[in-house]
Amino acid sequence: MKIASLLPSATEIVYALGLGDDLVGVTDECDYPPAAVTKPVISRSALSPGHLQTPREIDNAVRDKVGVGEPIYQLDVDLLRRTQPDVLLTQDLCRVCAVPSGQVQQALDKIGLPDAKVVSLDPNTLDEVITTIGVVAKMLGREDKGAELVGTLQQRVAIVKEKAKRLPTIGVFALEWSDPPFSAGHWVPGMITAVGGTPVLAEDGQPSRETAWHEVRDAMPEVIVFMPCGYYLEEAEEESRTFLGQPEFADTPAVRNGNVYAVDATSYFSRPGPRLVDGLEILAWAAHPDAYPAPAADAIAKLG
Repeated sequence: MKIASLLPSATEIVYALGLGDDLVGVTDECDYPPAAVTKPVISRSALSPGHLQTPREIDNAVRDKVGVGEPIYQLDVDLLRRTQPDVLLTQDLCRVCAVPSGQVQQALDKIGLPDAKVVSLDPNTLDEVITTIGVVAKMLGREDKGAELVGTLQQRVAIVKEKAKRLPTIGVFALEWSDPPFSAGHWVPGMITAVGGTPVLAEDGQPSRETAWHEVRDAMPEVIVFMPCGYYLEEAEEESRTFLGQPEFADTPAVRNGNVYAVDATSYFSRPGPRLVDGLEILAWAAHPDAYPAPAADAIAKLG
């Protein structure tokens, strides 16, 4: 079976199921596992990252394209025609994360691939992310491997949750973007609850939402985790310098008590794949550092 992955999380799922050799195309953002970068790029960003230096510029560029109905990603139609994948994995959850399924289907119809199956992966919660892995496994003929992987992930989640039951509940704010500030949504609020926290300015299963620094101050979070979508740890640390001294941000218990962190969001929080459970374990330590094992140094850093 020939598989095309149009989002990094799907690529990670395919490799986790042992089907990396069946991938005939990935996106220009697929970088895990390392073998993924050797695959032909079938989808790439339509933005010009070299000209976008700040979060505000990136946000404006995305809004401009969405506002006039222009695609955020471009499909390599010629590569599609040459490889003729049997299954294409994409999503409709977020307009700025991958090629929408409707656009993919239009491209397939245009080049004459009516039998190719377009599958949209749209989990909204951590449980749905794990369930989706099992669904993909069954569809790709790896049901046993999928069941094993899902079972392992569910067990790790259960261990985190069980320990959290004995810990005090604290307010945790997950900052997904800095300019304008966005509170992380979808699966992140549920992850916060799972580690014994109360999600601040967020609701499990709901989209990320734009907020304001005064709202963050008024919510008085005890822990703040900066997880900018699409940023690795070093990039997140660098970007955090632009708002750490912002008066309303600084006037929170989290900042005053030194409980502000940056994380490798790209690897462990932004992509709804198997490594989201690693993110859960990282978040558990950030919320309760005395109760959970410390993550790897390249996963999280204390700010301030």
